Amino acid sequence: MRKSLLAAAMVLTLSAPAANAANIVETAKEAGVFGTLLAAAKAAGLADALATGENLSVFAPTDDAFAKLPAGTVEDLLKPENKDKLAAILSYHVLPRELVSNQLPAGPIHVRTIKSGGDRTLAVAKSGAVVTVDDATVVQADIKADNGVIHVIDTVMLPSS
Repeated sequence: MRKSLLAAAMVLTLSAPAANAANIVETAKEAGVFGTLLAAAKAAGLADALATGENLSVFAPTDDAFAKLPAGTVEDLLKPENKDKLAAILSYHVLPRELVSNQLPAGPIHVRTIKSGGDRTLAVAKSGAVVTVDDATVVQADIKADNGVIHVIDTVMLPSS
């Protein structure tokens, strides 16, 4: 019940027309469920890139998704000495192009993220109305920002390397 209420609230919040176009960071901030993601993007030095980059797709984990990580993980990642590791994890959630749900074929595809080095590819699969990205499920798709699109996911995706 709580998840469906959260999803309904996100749909109402995120699908309401904006008076002015907002970038990905502003759109995420307005939604009110991405505080951890925004703090992490700032700590990793990626917030400006998400605000000013063009044609991006962001698979955005909610605060609840970050809360599912083992205790202390987020706090540890936010430490300055872990900036590179945090940047690698967050950049694994971003595509260098807009990818909207109606572009997905039935079945799996692989897409390259902006992460540099190591595991850079996400497995995206569409089965009926359900879209999964690696081990995460898209709970709200195609939230348009003036510089890209946000897809809300229920799990923080961790690259294998």
